[in-house]
Order: sequence, then C-alpha cells, then structure tokens
Amino acid sequence: MTYIRLGYVAMSVELQNASPSQTMTYAQFSKIKDRDAAVRKLERIAQSNLHNCLRLLKHNEANGIEFFRFSSKLIPLADHPELLDWSYMHGVKQETAAIKKYLREHKQVRVDFHPDHFVVLNSPDKEVLKSSVKALTLHYRLLKAMGIEPKHRCVLHVGGSYNDKEQALEQFILNWGHVPAPIQEMVILENDDTLFGVEDVLYLCEKLGVPFVFDLHHHKQNPQGDFGEKWERIAGTWEHSPLPVKVHLSSPKDEKNPKAHSDYVEVAEVIELLKGNQGFARQIDVMLEAKLKDAAVFRMTEELKHAHGFRQVKGACFQFDLT
Repeated sequence: MTYIRLGYVAMSVELQNASPSQTMTYAQFSKIKDRDAAVRKLERIAQSNLHNCLRLLKHNEANGIEFFRFSSKLIPLADHPELLDWSYMHGVKQETAAIKKYLREHKQVRVDFHPDHFVVLNSPDKEVLKSSVKALTLHYRLLKAMGIEPKHRCVLHVGGSYNDKEQALEQFILNWGHVPAPIQEMVILENDDTLFGVEDVLYLCEKLGVPFVFDLHHHKQNPQGDFGEKWERIAGTWEHSPLPVKVHLSSPKDEKNPKAHSDYVEVAEVIELLKGNQGFARQIDVMLEAKLKDAAVFRMTEELKHAHGFRQVKGACFQFDLT
C-alpha cells in the first residue's frame, strides 16, 4: 500500500488576486529616480508575494492539499548585481514570520522550490557556478526565514551537456566540491526530457548522496530503460531524507508539442507511476506540473475517488493498493 499526496506549482487559478510572482525588472527599477523609493517599491512587491503565499497555503488547507511549490520569484531582483547593498530579507520579516507561524502549526504541509533554469551546477564557467550558488543561497535564506528545514527542498536539473555529456556529469561532481555544504544538503536532482535521463541522474544521486526526483513525462521523452526496474534505486536515494519520495507528473500538451505541459494530468499517469513503484516507496508526494495548477489537483482528486485501488484519506491525499 502506498500513501500519495497531490500538490501543485506556485500559484492558484481558483484564488483571485493571489499571485506570488509579481515582479519588477531592473529597467523599471532604474527609471525611478529616487533609489530609496525604488527599493521600497521592490519591498512592497516582495511583501505582497509572500502575503499571497500565506493565502495560498490557507487555500490549500481548506482543500486538503498538503504539498506546494513556492515560486522562485518571491523577491524580485534579490540577487541582481546592481543591488548587492540591498538587505532584501529585512523588508519581509513580518511576512516570513507569518508563514513560519503557519507552518509551525501545520507540520504536515510540505513546501519546496524549483529554482529557475539558469541555476546550473555543472557549468565549466566559474562565474555561472558562482551565480547559481548565489541564487540557491537566496532560496536557503527564504527557507530558514520561514522556519523550514532546508534539507532536500530545492529540485534542480543536472544542467547542460556542453557537447560532452559524460564530461558534463563529471563536471557536476567536480563543481559539487565547491558548493557550500548547507546548499548541497538543500539540493535534489531531476531527470530532464532532453539530455540527462534516469540512469544519468541516478549515477549522480547515488554517488553524491542526493535524493532523486523522478519525472515520468520527462522519462517518456528521454527514456533510459524501464523505470519500474529502477524504482528500488530511486526510492533508495530517499532513505536518509527527512522527507518522503517526491515525483513530478504531467501530461503532454498535444502530439505537436509532446514536451509541453497540458492543462491537466491524466489519471493514467498516476496509475502508471504507482504500478512502477511496486510498493518500494510507502509514501510518494506527487507534484502535478499542469498549466491549470490547483484546478488540475481538484480534477485529479475527483477522478481518483472513483479509480480502482484508490481510497481518499482527505482532500488530495489517497491510499493506493495495487492488489
């Protein structure tokens, strides 16, 4: 028997005026002649984003959703090179404290991040590695401020192949030694749909002691064997984590755009994933990467209520029995 929890990414299509990703470009910032006023505007945007995060967490609670991915755009321009003198965490103390209080009272809730694609740890360019660590440090500071143990909270792709995939994997290992230990502990790795498949990522995860986030959609676009035969190893990478196994599920948009995400996720994807698991993981947190965000979770929840082998525990949480 496997316990699953459905989650969604960053924002709601059901809750109005609750975007956690409001932003300001540096060009917009530069047009404000009074720099202090410009910084205050940045802080107001960040405060609104974090306030909306709390609203989303409460929205999730009301609907039995215990898994949620924070936006990585909570504090605009936080790591911009022209704003190094800005103490960006200072202006959001009240908002992060409110989230911290909420999460302390709702310990069952799992939250995490998926930093943007420019965060790359296998680049041979030292400046790219440096900027990536800087971006991850922002995520670390946010997690700490919100009272969240940062361990295994940030999922990344391996990065680029740089015309030599094997060397790119070894470059990741080499660069890993230059990543501060607290940031290392925060990272978990995901297979992608073009370059680094399940076997590639398992190689890194097993070598470095990093949990592996299996993405079934990516695996179908970039297969490396039968994922069911690798599931014991996938689950094994989470053995020493304080968190349950995490996976990503999505459905292709259409035949012309098979790598793009659809509005919803088909129930068949969940069933295929759980059958492949064969009970190796007793709990799996399933991040639905769908265009319609929480609406996709609501539809999936309704469908799983009537699917064979599933029993609703509460909201978006189910027991699945293969037999």
